[in-house]
Amino acid sequence: MDDETAEIELLEQNLNKTRQISQRMTSILSSFDTRLVKLEKSILPLYNSTQVLNRRGGNIEAALLKIDEIASNQEGIAAEEALILRGPQPGQWEEYKDVLERLNASVAFKSIDRDQRDTARLVETGVKKLTQLYTKLVAEGSSGVALNGPDFEFSPFPSNLRSALIPLVTFLRTLPLPPTHPSHPAAPAIQQTLKEGQKGYADMRGSWSKKCLENYGRRVVDRAETIDGIAAGKEFGKWVNDLISVAEAEYSLLLELAPLSTPSAIESAYATLISPLLSIFTSTLSSLSALIKRSLHKYTFLALSVYSSLSSAQTRWEEVMCRRANRRENELKDGLHSIRASVLRSFPEFIADIRAAALGKSGELSTGLTDFTLSTIQYMERLPEVQDAVASALLTLGDGNWKMGEGVQVGKGTKPTEVNERTILEHYLFDVINTVISSLLTLSRTNKRPSFGSIFLLNNVSYIRTHLLVQPRTDIPSLLSKPVQDSLNSNFRTAKAAYFDSNFSPLMQTLTEDKGQSKSAAKEKFTRFFDLLEEVAERHRLARVLQDDREGRETMCDEVVKLVVPSLQRFTQRNTGKEFSKNIKMSIEEVESLIRSFYADSDGKAPPPAERAANNLLIQAGWSR
Repeated sequence: MDDETAEIELLEQNLNKTRQISQRMTSILSSFDTRLVKLEKSILPLYNSTQVLNRRGGNIEAALLKIDEIASNQEGIAAEEALILRGPQPGQWEEYKDVLERLNASVAFKSIDRDQRDTARLVETGVKKLTQLYTKLVAEGSSGVALNGPDFEFSPFPSNLRSALIPLVTFLRTLPLPPTHPSHPAAPAIQQTLKEGQKGYADMRGSWSKKCLENYGRRVVDRAETIDGIAAGKEFGKWVNDLISVAEAEYSLLLELAPLSTPSAIESAYATLISPLLSIFTSTLSSLSALIKRSLHKYTFLALSVYSSLSSAQTRWEEVMCRRANRRENELKDGLHSIRASVLRSFPEFIADIRAAALGKSGELSTGLTDFTLSTIQYMERLPEVQDAVASALLTLGDGNWKMGEGVQVGKGTKPTEVNERTILEHYLFDVINTVISSLLTLSRTNKRPSFGSIFLLNNVSYIRTHLLVQPRTDIPSLLSKPVQDSLNSNFRTAKAAYFDSNFSPLMQTLTEDKGQSKSAAKEKFTRFFDLLEEVAERHRLARVLQDDREGRETMCDEVVKLVVPSLQRFTQRNTGKEFSKNIKMSIEEVESLIRSFYADSDGKAPPPAERAANNLLIQAGWSR
């Protein structure tokens, strides 16, 4: 109990101490609080003043940063302007492009960093500088010496310049234009600048293309006067196709390198580009046309070949030279009409010339080949090479309308739809052959000596038949109808019969034996026979028969021998032993040799078997070759 009381007392003492300590602490804290209040009242004005200064300091710092930013921007703008005005320099393409892109962006988003009008003008200047670079590169690729080899070869656009132009063109195509950026203040000026640059491109490429082609065009015209007409026409056709190929290549290049790639802009530039090509085509064709018109007879096949070449190129020309440029004009079609007019005129004129060759001639004529015989064969032998052109032109002319001066009116013949090309060509050749035969018959009848006229007719008809039917040098027989072939064969037989009749019928008549014929009459017939034989020999010395046809001469020789020699043998046998037989000038073998000498080669070699005997007989008779 006492212990517990003691502990309680001890606790009370400790509690009192603790209370005293707490009271002292409370008193101290109260004193601190009073002091803090006093301190706060003293510091608060200073704190407020410091806050104002801090705000002012922040504002001053922000103003300084803005001033620095503005100054920096002004320096950048000056540098960009200097870069734009200087133009794109080597190695600065990317930087130049980036500056223009930023300027365009500032205009598009209406940045307040600079004046919009000044920025637009700067963009315009940059585009002009780029366009000048574009024009310079195109000019470098469109200059120099054009290739001038034997065959045309177009100089392609240099690959290094092409590689340099492609990124430039790609960027130019991204620039603002009125259709895509109607509110952009520089868009109209940019569009105008690009139009001018694209037009310059078309002018330069067109002039270069013309330069590459014009030497070959002049060569075609110059050679047309000296080489074969069909070959010259084919050369012109190749030149026309080369011209179209050049236009195709330039069109592909234009699609790749045109700054303005809209269809209308491409059409306009392409029309400008091909203008020089059209000019050189027109002038070259006009020169050929003038040459043809100057002497249609001489240059008929040049006209036909040119007509064929132009016809075959017509579809390609319309696509490349007309549709792609959205042009209605068709220079090839106009030229084709001009050449076709000459071609159509050539058919009736050719027949009229043959007919005219037989008029106004009389008296002694050569027994050789006439000029119109030779020209007709040359004409017909060349027709297969231009068969399609001839048939097409004849269809246009109309069946039978080539018969000028025979009462046939142009346009009144058979309509083109009623016959095909094969048929109308056969009709024309039938009329040509008939006109030639008719003219030959007329000339042969005007000769004062019918025997020479018959040789003339035989030589010419045989020459025509040989070169068209028997031994053709071209595919002309395939174009001759059966009536034409029958006419040639029939006229050859008639001419040969006339030759036999005028030259050997009088000879054969002397070998006929009358009933009760006296010795003097037989002797007179022998004398008459050899006199006529001498006349025939003299005639054949002057007039060669089938001179250029060895096989025909041999056949003719055999037929004459078979006609004369057996009759002479029979007549001689019937009069063997009579007094005058010993006075016969020649033996039968010598007569045969003499006849064979009529058909000797031009070098004097007679057909077998008696060349030497025939020459001796001619010498004895006082004749010489």
